[in-house]
Amino acid sequence: MNLIKETKFFFIKHLLTFPAYYLLSLYAKTVRLRFEGEEAIRNHLEEGRIVLASWHQRFFGGFYLPRILGRPICIMISRSRDGDFIADVVERIGWIPVRGSSSRGGKQALRILVDEITRTRLAGHIVDGPTGPPHVIKPGLISLAQSSGAVICPTYVLYENPWIFNSWDRFMVPKPFSRVTIRFGPLEPVPPEMDAAQFEEVRLRIEQTMLEEYERGDRDLGGRTRRA
Repeated sequence: MNLIKETKFFFIKHLLTFPAYYLLSLYAKTVRLRFEGEEAIRNHLEEGRIVLASWHQRFFGGFYLPRILGRPICIMISRSRDGDFIADVVERIGWIPVRGSSSRGGKQALRILVDEITRTRLAGHIVDGPTGPPHVIKPGLISLAQSSGAVICPTYVLYENPWIFNSWDRFMVPKPFSRVTIRFGPLEPVPPEMDAAQFEEVRLRIEQTMLEEYERGDRDLGGRTRRA
């Protein structure tokens, strides 16, 4: 059984990475993409550091941010077999994958991410991944910003008409030729020193902001959804 699994993962990793990247590139050209708040991001990156924060449910729409912003973006990707494949694909796009998650290698990956942000000034962070619970910010987001001296930018990926999959977070993929809006929210500074209560207050405040702004953004875009 282990040999079968290893053969399957070898096939996926070495034979499907480029086709997946190629198909994603073609697919991305069909989506009508627009940005809001991009200028504030570019201005801040001239001097400072930023962590872009979004839900796992929406990360598909942000795949091409490194090319769009014209700079590499570091991101934590789990050490799972699925993570191996995802890391290979996104690295071709311009992401810098750092392997780890809240359950496997998270502390070491966090230290590497801090070093990468010092170099690149920009990171992406899936705040409720890789396994949820959905729409709950894990402490790693706040710790990453605090340790790296970065501000947090809630980043809203809004779909006009996505498919919704029956996964733990109801993962979304925009339908071809539909509108996708990436909205960069106001930058959120994180105090360098906080006690446990202050840390939790910051985490909850950003989480509530993201919940409210995602709800408002989806309503503004007039999204229509159906299960895949």
